[in-house]
Amino acid sequence: MIEVSNLVKMYGDRLVLDNVTFSIKKGEIVGLLGLNGAGKSTTMNILTGCLSKTGGVVEIDGQSYDDHANQIKKKIGYLPEIPPLYVDMTVNEYLSFVYDLKKVVENKQEHIAYVCQKAGIADMRKRLIKNLSKGYKQRVGIAASLLGNPDILIFDEPTVGLDPNQIIEIRNLISEMGKEHTVILSSHILSEVQSVCERIIVLKQGKIVADNSPDALRNEYLNRISMDIHIKGDQHTIQQTLESMDNVYEVTLKDEIRPSVFVFEVVFDGQDKTKEDLFYSCSNKQLPILAMASNSKTLEDVFLSLVKDDNKEEDQS
Repeated sequence: MIEVSNLVKMYGDRLVLDNVTFSIKKGEIVGLLGLNGAGKSTTMNILTGCLSKTGGVVEIDGQSYDDHANQIKKKIGYLPEIPPLYVDMTVNEYLSFVYDLKKVVENKQEHIAYVCQKAGIADMRKRLIKNLSKGYKQRVGIAASLLGNPDILIFDEPTVGLDPNQIIEIRNLISEMGKEHTVILSSHILSEVQSVCERIIVLKQGKIVADNSPDALRNEYLNRISMDIHIKGDQHTIQQTLESMDNVYEVTLKDEIRPSVFVFEVVFDGQDKTKEDLFYSCSNKQLPILAMASNSKTLEDVFLSLVKDDNKEEDQS
């Protein structure tokens, strides 16, 4: 349904999206995950036609924005991070206004009643938007995105600033939307995406660094064993010895706790003989192991390992 190939976005000489490629099937609920500045909002703005691309191809149902922009936009409902609400309008007035902007063909009153019911704001239609809680304002934004019955819903950070109860309500609402629409959900919060999405795309500095189901990501990375190892010897020799082991995935120097005694974090691809292999490798190089401690990894750790060093914030994230 959605095909993105080698998508590139430049702001001047700054590369924001670097050959991003992915596809999304009809009916999927997909999470875009990444730190602030990773390129999530930029990707979404290009998908919705709000932002031009520098290069690459974006197709919705086989149509590209280059040739069919108006037709594609009718297939997409979009909720930006900050919903563009006119707070001095009532909910009904605002949705009527958006209905006209979108040139929706369904019966106006019936259709607005329908989206209000779907968004859980049927009782709020006569209320001024400025008098609603932030959670209900988000629901108004969701109702607006549903106008015209779009095939695709795109939500950018839909629970930012909400209290825990409101977050749960919006999550449940999005899950319900996913039964009838293709949904793309952007967030930098892992639990947010994990709770509603069947697939996660992780962006780091404008590149895709992971694309799989939450369970597959967990299995791929959490099967790895992480240990802090205290070893005495020459730093360079220790690092070379650890990196030369067949089942070692990553070696990181954490500290020198006293002269010639180093703490390395070593991530192994979870094999039964890991400690035994480590002992013999270090023994052969006369590198005494003074202590070892296992580190338990969570799915949050997986995410952080995927996006580490991506701490550059951008105005367009």
